[in-house]
Amino acid sequence: MAALLPAEWIKNWEKGGKSEFVQLCRALSENKNHDVGFRDIQQALYELAYHVVRGNLKHDQASNVLGDVIEFREDMPSILADVFCILDIETSCLEEKNKRDHFTQLVLACLYLVSDTVLKERLDPETLESLGLIKQSQQFNQKSVKIKTKLFYKQQKFNLLREENEGYAKLIAELGQDLSGNITSDLILENIKSLIGCFNLDPNRVLDIILEVYECRPEYDDFFVPLIESYMYMCEPQTLCHILGFKFKFYQDPSGETPSSLYRVAAVLLQHNLIDLEDLYVHLLPGDNAIIEEHKREIVEAKQIVRKLTMVVLSSEKTEEKEKEKEKEEEKTEKPPDNQKLGLLEALLKIGDWHHAQSIMDQMPPFYSTSHKPIAIALCQLVHVTIEPLYRRVGVPKGAKGSPISSLPNKRAPKQAESFEELRKEVFNMLCYLGPHLSHDPILFAKVVRLGKAFMKEFQSDGSKQEDKEKMETLFSCLLSITDQVLLPSLSLMDCNACMSEELWGMFKTFPYQYRYRLYGQWKNETYNSHPLLVKVKAQTIDRAKYIMKRLTKENVKPSGRQIGKLSHSNPTILFDYILSQIQKYDNLITPVVDSLKYLTSLNYDVLAYCIIEALANPEKERMKHDDTTISSWLQSLASFCGAVFRKYPIELAGLLQYVANQLKAGKSFDLLILKEVVQKMAGIEITEEMTMEQLEAMTGGEQLKAEGGYFGQIRNTKKSSQRLKDALLDHDLALPLCLLMAQQRNGVVFQEGGEKHLKLVGKLYDQCHDTLVQFGGFLASNLSTEDYIKRVPSIDVLCNEFHTPHDAAFFLSRPMYAHHISSKYDELKKAEKGNKQQHKVHKYITSCELVMAPVHEAVISLHLPKVWDDISPQFYATFWSLTMYDLAVPHSSYDREVNKLKVQMKAIDDNQEMPPNKKKKEKERCTALQDKLLEEEKKQLEHVQRVLQRLKLEKDNWLLAKSTKNETITKFLQLCIFPRCIFSAIDAVYCAHFVELVHQQKTPNFSTLLCYDRVFSDIIYTVASCTENEASRYGRFLCCMLETVTRWHSDRVIYEKECGNYPGFLTILRATGFDGGNKADQLDYENFRHVVHKWHYKLTKASVHCLETGEYTHIRNILIVLTKILPWYPKVLNLGQALERRVHKICQEEKEKRPDLYALAMGYSGQLKSRKPFMIPENEFHHKDPPARNAVPATVQNGPGGAGMPTSVTINTVRLEEGTTEETADKLKEKSQGVVKVINKTVNATPKVTTSNGNSASNSKIIKEKDDKEKSGKEKDKEKKDKTPAATPEMKALGKDGKDKPKEERANKEEKAREIKEKTPKSDKEKEKVKKEEKASKEEKSKTVVTIIESKSTAEKEREKEPSRERDLAKEMKSKENAKGGEKVPVAGSLKSPVPRSETSESEREQKRRKVDTHSSPSHSSTVKDNLNELKESSAKHYINHTTPTLSKSKEREVEKKDLDKSRERSREREKKDEKDRKDRKRDHSNSDREVPQDSTKRRKEENGTTGSSKHSKSESPSDSPRLNEKEKEKNKSKSSGKEKGDSIKAEKMEKSSSGSKKESRHDKEKTEKKEKRDSTGGKEEKKHHKSSDKHR
Repeated sequence: MAALLPAEWIKNWEKGGKSEFVQLCRALSENKNHDVGFRDIQQALYELAYHVVRGNLKHDQASNVLGDVIEFREDMPSILADVFCILDIETSCLEEKNKRDHFTQLVLACLYLVSDTVLKERLDPETLESLGLIKQSQQFNQKSVKIKTKLFYKQQKFNLLREENEGYAKLIAELGQDLSGNITSDLILENIKSLIGCFNLDPNRVLDIILEVYECRPEYDDFFVPLIESYMYMCEPQTLCHILGFKFKFYQDPSGETPSSLYRVAAVLLQHNLIDLEDLYVHLLPGDNAIIEEHKREIVEAKQIVRKLTMVVLSSEKTEEKEKEKEKEEEKTEKPPDNQKLGLLEALLKIGDWHHAQSIMDQMPPFYSTSHKPIAIALCQLVHVTIEPLYRRVGVPKGAKGSPISSLPNKRAPKQAESFEELRKEVFNMLCYLGPHLSHDPILFAKVVRLGKAFMKEFQSDGSKQEDKEKMETLFSCLLSITDQVLLPSLSLMDCNACMSEELWGMFKTFPYQYRYRLYGQWKNETYNSHPLLVKVKAQTIDRAKYIMKRLTKENVKPSGRQIGKLSHSNPTILFDYILSQIQKYDNLITPVVDSLKYLTSLNYDVLAYCIIEALANPEKERMKHDDTTISSWLQSLASFCGAVFRKYPIELAGLLQYVANQLKAGKSFDLLILKEVVQKMAGIEITEEMTMEQLEAMTGGEQLKAEGGYFGQIRNTKKSSQRLKDALLDHDLALPLCLLMAQQRNGVVFQEGGEKHLKLVGKLYDQCHDTLVQFGGFLASNLSTEDYIKRVPSIDVLCNEFHTPHDAAFFLSRPMYAHHISSKYDELKKAEKGNKQQHKVHKYITSCELVMAPVHEAVISLHLPKVWDDISPQFYATFWSLTMYDLAVPHSSYDREVNKLKVQMKAIDDNQEMPPNKKKKEKERCTALQDKLLEEEKKQLEHVQRVLQRLKLEKDNWLLAKSTKNETITKFLQLCIFPRCIFSAIDAVYCAHFVELVHQQKTPNFSTLLCYDRVFSDIIYTVASCTENEASRYGRFLCCMLETVTRWHSDRVIYEKECGNYPGFLTILRATGFDGGNKADQLDYENFRHVVHKWHYKLTKASVHCLETGEYTHIRNILIVLTKILPWYPKVLNLGQALERRVHKICQEEKEKRPDLYALAMGYSGQLKSRKPFMIPENEFHHKDPPARNAVPATVQNGPGGAGMPTSVTINTVRLEEGTTEETADKLKEKSQGVVKVINKTVNATPKVTTSNGNSASNSKIIKEKDDKEKSGKEKDKEKKDKTPAATPEMKALGKDGKDKPKEERANKEEKAREIKEKTPKSDKEKEKVKKEEKASKEEKSKTVVTIIESKSTAEKEREKEPSRERDLAKEMKSKENAKGGEKVPVAGSLKSPVPRSETSESEREQKRRKVDTHSSPSHSSTVKDNLNELKESSAKHYINHTTPTLSKSKEREVEKKDLDKSRERSREREKKDEKDRKDRKRDHSNSDREVPQDSTKRRKEENGTTGSSKHSKSESPSDSPRLNEKEKEKNKSKSSGKEKGDSIKAEKMEKSSSGSKKESRHDKEKTEKKEKRDSTGGKEEKKHHKSSDKHR
C-alpha cells in the first residue's frame, strides 16, 4: 500500500507538511465510503506515529497536529488508541531502546486526547505501568481475571425442582390440562415464560419437562410440536438434541430398556426437522462398528450350521454335539443389549418418516435392520399404506373385499401411490430394503404380486405413445428386480405357503420364459448366499430332501410326495437340484419321483423345467462314458425323466425345446436324446428298430390301425400332452427349425462332431439324430393341421438348395404336405361335380395329383445334375419319393387281425359273469365302434390304393427314359431312390421293396427287374459296411422284403409264369441299336431263374463271410444285424447255411471276452440259425442243374456274324463279352477258396485245346462236356465213399445227374470260357509265354489231333510224379487263404494267380467292361459261364463240407491221383472223337434246335447279364474295400506265384493232352463218379498233400 505521508512533508513539516497532513485527514474523514475512510485514517495516523518512533518528527509536533485532527471524527480517539496498541506490540519486540522511549513520550503527550480507560483496555499492562496509568501490572492482571470469571463463567443460580416445586408444579399443570378446547400452544408458551420469570425456573429443565409430558400424551402432536418449535427460539439450537441425547444415555445401562415413547418423540422431532439426525445419531448405542461385527458373526454362525448339517456325524459324537449346542443356546437366550438405533428406526417407520429411516438403514449392513422382525413389520405396514389406493383400484381380485387400510394421519408421510409410475418412486425402494423379510407379511407379498400381475396386463396390452412405452419398460425392469431381490427370497423364508407360490405363478406366467429362467437361476445360484438366514434355509432344505429321498420307494409315493410338495413350495430350486442329482445317479428312482411330484404348484413345475435344463447344460459333466463309445448314463436318465415328467404334468416346454435347438445350432447332437424321449412320451410315437413285421404292416394302414396294432405299448391319453407339445412348437416357431437342424446335423455328426470320437459312438449319435428326426417329423405330420404344415414347410427345392437339407429328409418332411394337398384338391373337385362313377373319381384324383405334383416335378430338377434326368424322369423321381406304403398296398391281414382281436374281446366280455351290465354295455359299444372304424378305414384305404395304382398305370410310360442304357437307369434308380430311402426308416425299407415289385408289375418300359434285383443282392458288402447300427437293421428289412418276393417267384413255376413270365423286367436280351437281327424278345425261363436265385444266395453268403472275417467291429455287427433280419428267407441252401454257421461260431469264440456286444449278437443269430436248419434244403433241390432243352444245339456255331436264329447282340458283342465276362469270371475264380483246386485245374487247363474258327461259343461246349465228364467220374467215387461223407451226398447226386444231362456243346462252351479266363488273367512274363504256347497248341490241335494225343500222353506221364506235391501246395495255399479271408467258398481258377493285375487295371476300365457285360452280353456266353461258375461253386461247396470228413492215408491218395490221370486221358480221347461227330450233327440239327437254344442260353446269359456286372463289381472291388485282406493275399500270392505258376501251367498242358484221349462215354461215366466220391471223401487230406507237394515243387 502506498504511503499516505510523503517524506517531503516530514522534512518541511513546519513550512507546509503540517497543513498538508491536516488537509489529508479532513478529506479522508469526509469520504462517504465509511470503511475505506476508516482504514485510510488509521494508516495516516499510524504513519505519523511511526515517524515519531523512528525519530523523524518530534513528539510535541505530532501531539499538536493530532489535537487539530481529533475533531474530524467521533471515533478518532478510539482509532488513535488502536494505533498505539499496534505500536506498543511492535516496539516491545524491538531491541533499540530509543524507539521504545519515543513511543512512550508520544503516548504521554497524547494522554489529553485519549481517555485512560480506553488505553487500559487496549495497551499491555507493562506499558500502562510505564506510563503511570496503573500502579502494578500484576495486580491489574488478577483483577481482570476475577471480573471476567464473574462476567462469563459464574452461573446464575436457578431453583431446582425440590427447591422451587411450586413453579414446576404449576408448569406441569399447565402442560397436563385438557387441551381439547381453544387452548393454543402460543397461549401456553406465554404462561410458561411467566412461570420461568416468576419462579426463576431453569429453561433447560422446563424443556425437559415439556418433552416428558409429550411422551405421556403422544396423541397431541399438533399441540406439542408447535410448542417445542416456538420454545426453541429462546434456546440454543443444540439444546434440544443434547437433552434428547441425555435421555437416551440414561437407558444405556446393560439392564436398561429404552421406552418406545421416547423413540416416538425423537422420531416426530426428526420428522419436523427440529433436530438433525446426524446430531442425535452419535448419542445412540451400539456403535456402527459393533453392528458390522455382529452381522459378520451371524454369517459365520450360519455357515457353521450349514457345515454341521452337511457333515457325517457318528452316533457316539452326536450326543456330545447336542449337549454343546444346548449350552450355546442357553447362552444365546440371555437378552442382547438394547439397540437404540433400531428402536428409533422402527419409530420413524411407524410415523411414516421414510426419508430419515432410509438414512439410518444406509448406515448399516444390507438387510441387517429388516432382519429384526418389528422393523420388517413396521416397514411392511408403511408399504401397505403407500400402495393402498392403487391396490384397491387394480389389484383386488374379483369377488374379494379385503380390509381397507387407513392412511397415516401424518402429512409428512410418503405420498400414497395412485399409479404404477408412483410405485417406482418410493414403494419399490422400500421393498428393496425389505428384501427377503417380506416373508413376515404374506398379505403384503400377495398384494405386491397382484399389482405385478395388473402391471403386466397393462404392459402387454399397451399400445400407447413412445414415451409411455419407455416408462413402462423401465417399470418392467424394476418389477423384475423386485421379483429377484424381494419376492423369490421371501418365498424361500415362508413356511411352505402353496397359496403364495400359486399367486406368484399368476404373475410369472406373464413373463417370457427367458426372464423366468433368469430369475430362477439367480434365485438358485446367488440369492441363497446373500443372507445368513437364507444360507441356513438352504442347508435345512437339502438336509430334509436327503431324508425324504432316502425313504422314497414305489410303495410310499403318496406320503413322500406330500413331503416333497411341502418342501417345494418354498425352496423348489434347492430341492429339485438335489432330486435331479439323485436321478442322474440312480435311474430306478425315476418312476417313483415322477409319481411323487403330483403335489407341486405351477410355479414349482416351471422351476423344475429350469432345473432340468440347467442340469443338462452342466459344463462339468461328461456327456459320454469313459470308454467313449456310449452316451453317459446320467444324460440318459435325465432324458427319460424329462419325457415322463413333461408328459404327466403341465410344464411349459418352450425352454427345453429351445435348448435342444441351440445345442443343435452349436453342432452338438447329444441332447437330441431329450427331444426323442419327450416326443415319444408326450405324443406316443415310438421309434424302435425292434418292430415285428406285424407291427410294421399295421403301421402302413390308417391312423386307427396304427394306434391299435403298430406300437408295443398301448398308447393312451396322449391327446392332451401331444397338443401341449404342438402348441409349444408352434408358439415359439420351433417346428421347422428343429427339423432342419436335425437333418443338417446328421452329417454334422459324422464330419464335424465325430472327429475324435469312437466310431461306435458316432454311429449311435447319427442314429439318435436320424431317429429323432423321423419321430419328430412323424409327430408333426400327424398333429399339425394342413394349413399349419403347408405354411411352415417350404418347397422341396428351397429345403434342399437353401437350407441344405439332405434329399431324403427333405422329402420326408414334404411328403405329408403333398398328401394333404392332393386330398384337399381331390375333395374340392369332388364337391364341384357330383359324379359318383368310379371312373370319374379316378379322373379327378389324377387331375388333383397333376395339379399338386407338377410344381414338384419342376422343383426336383434342380436337385441333381442334368444328365441324371437322361435315365429317370423327374416325375418318376418325385413319385417315388412322395408316395408311402399307405398308397401302395392295403394291409388286409392287419385289419383282419385287429378286428378278430376285438371280436375275441367282445366274446370275453359276454362270458364275463362278474362285470356289471352297464359296464359290459359300455365296453361292447367301445369295441363295436372301434371295429366299425377299422372296417371303414380299410375300405377308405382300399379305394385310395386303387386310385393311386390307376395314376401310376398312366404315368409309368414316362418314368424311365433310358437315354443311355438300362444298366445306367437301374444304377440311377438304386443310387438316388432305393438306397437312400431303404435305410431311412423301417416302413421306408418295406416301401422300397414293394415299389420295385410294383414297377415290375406295372410292366414299366426300360425297367429290368432282373438287373435291379441282381444289383441289390450282389453288392451288399459296401452298403453293409457303411451303415450305422439302425441303418443296418433297416437295410436288413429291405433285403428281407426283396428276398421274400424272389423266394415267392422261386417257389413255384406257376407263380413265376404268372408274375414274371411275359414281363419286360425279365427280358434277358438287351438289344443294341443299329442292328436288326433276330428280334424275338427273350424271357428268362423258370429253371434259369432258379439258377440266378441260387447265384444271389451264393453272393449273399460270400459277402457275409467276408464281413464276418474282416475283424472290423462295424462290418461284423452290421452283417449280423442284416443276417438276423433276412433269416426267414436266407439261408435256404444247406451248404451255404453251414458255411455261415461255422463263421458265426468262430465269431462267438473270438469275441466272447473282447467285444461282448458282438458276442451277444452272434450268439443270438447262431441260435436262430440252428432253429432254421430243418427248413434248409440241399442245393439240387433249390435249383435243377439240368437245363430244360436237352438236345438243343447252340446256334452260335456258324462262322458268319448274325447267323440264322442268333440274336443280333450275340454276334456283335462276342469279342467284348469275352473280354468282360472272362476277366470277371477269372476274378471270381481267383477269389474263391481253394478246396477244389484239383478238379478245377483240370477243367480250366484243358481248355486251350478246343476253339472254333471265330472264337465263338461253340468251342465252349467242349469245356462243359469235359467238366461234366469229370463230374460223372467223381460220382462213381462218391458211391465208394458214400458212408464217409453223408452230409454231402444229396448234392453230389445232383451234380452227377447234372453231369450226365448236360449237352456236349455246353461243355465246349465252358472250356472256351475257361481258356479265356486263363488268357485274361496272366500275371508274370513266364505266364504270358505259357499262354502264348497254349494258344499255339490249341490252334495246332484242330488240324493235328493225333499229335496232341501222343503229346498228352508224354506230358501226363511227366506230370504224374509232380502232381501230388503240387496238389499239396495248392491245398496248403487254399487253407492259408481260408484263414486270412475266412475261407470263402470260392473256387480258384486253374493257375491261382495273384490279384495284382486286378488292382492294376484302373477302376474306370473295370467299370467300362462291367457296363459292356451288363448291357450287351450274349445269351450263350453268359449262360455257359454262369453254368461253369455254378458247377465250380458246387464243387467248392462240397470240398468245403468235406474238410471235416475222415481222411485217407497219403499212399491211398497218390493211387487215387494216378487213377484220375489215367481216366482223364481216356476220357479226353473219347471226347475228341465225339466232338468231331457232333460238329457234323450240329450242321444237320441246326434248324431244329434253333428255337430252343436262345431260351436255354439266354437264360444263363440273363443271369450273368444282370448279374455278371454286379458280381464282378463286388469281387473286383472287395479287396480294395478291405485293404488288409488284399495285402495278405498279395504277399502270399507273390511268394508262391513263381513255383506255383510253373507247376500249374505244366499241369494244365498235361491235363489238356490227357483229356483229349478218352474214348467211351459209359466207362467215363463210371470213372467220373468214382473219382468224385474219392475226391470228396479225401478232401481234407488232399489239402495237406497239396501244401507239401507244392512246397517241394517250389
